[in-house]
Amino acid sequence: MSTENKNLKVLVVGCGNMGASHATAYHTLPGFEICGLVSTGKSKEKLNEKLGGQYDLYTDFYEALEITKPDAVCISTYPDTHEAYAIKSFENGCHVFIEKPLADSVEGAIKVAEAAKKANKKLLVGYILRYHPSWEKFTVLAQEMGKPLVMRMNLNQQSHGPKWTVHRNLMKSLSPIVDCAVHYIDIMCQMTRSKPVQVSAIGARLTDDIPEWNYNYGQLQIRFEDGSIGWYEAGWGPMVSDNAFFIKDVFGPRGSVSITAKKAGAAGNSDNIDAHTKTESIKIHHADLDANDEFSKADEWVDLTDEPDHQGLCNREQRYFLKAITEDIDLTDATEDAVNSLRIAFACDKSVKTGEMIRLE
Repeated sequence: MSTENKNLKVLVVGCGNMGASHATAYHTLPGFEICGLVSTGKSKEKLNEKLGGQYDLYTDFYEALEITKPDAVCISTYPDTHEAYAIKSFENGCHVFIEKPLADSVEGAIKVAEAAKKANKKLLVGYILRYHPSWEKFTVLAQEMGKPLVMRMNLNQQSHGPKWTVHRNLMKSLSPIVDCAVHYIDIMCQMTRSKPVQVSAIGARLTDDIPEWNYNYGQLQIRFEDGSIGWYEAGWGPMVSDNAFFIKDVFGPRGSVSITAKKAGAAGNSDNIDAHTKTESIKIHHADLDANDEFSKADEWVDLTDEPDHQGLCNREQRYFLKAITEDIDLTDATEDAVNSLRIAFACDKSVKTGEMIRLE
């Protein structure tokens, strides 16, 4: 499709935190035109008011899809609707931007990817860190530390109020280490460029506010074919500690590289969505020793004062979505990465629930 002489008509489905950010991008960036906002609750009214009250509102996705006849659909609903909404969008000839995770099962994610291929339409999954210049830098620097790598990451959220409501709703279908870990599993795979071969994970259910089968804290470990290892932890809820909730640290034979978000990583900031992507500075440590076994190189600091905020990152994602459509960019590899990271996350989830180490094929 060419958008040279007309805007891309986008139907926005899901008007919560991420949906609102993507809608704001479509509202402000050239090349886009919102043709409708869809949500089952009041979030669409609030978002529409924020955007000037000019958009048509819908409660039912399927009705909105038939009435608005969009060129593209932005899906930012809860994960249990992703598969059905995406496949229906492709069947209606639409391109799809979809928030992670791609689906609430590996089989569902594969079906969505196949539907995109069958329709010959673009599918872009919202892995926001792929569009963050500081995280791109962090990944490149980690690759310079040699092999194997040790990767340590977490994002715990001391959620309360409306954010605890969102987390409770998410946990009706997925655990935190499935919903959130796919980001960081994707980063680890990029850093190592090696095949994950084994996972193990543990979890704890710290509240009766979630289904009995689920847990609101989890930690996973991954072993890669090249000997690299990584761990990630995620916890949601009012009981979660906000101490050391932001760890992004990698080391290898040649040294270490660490994101040191001094302000974003401060206590009391774990439920701030802008803090989740902040880097502020990267510390590079060299392992080189002199004749006295003392460090021969001083630590280096890469200060990142001009990094995009959360909305800026969403804008970058949507610019790339438009570019992928107008320039017919092949997104096959990115889609395979999204399916792969979800497959690994679900293997970790299985490990939590069975108490067993899982080998990956």
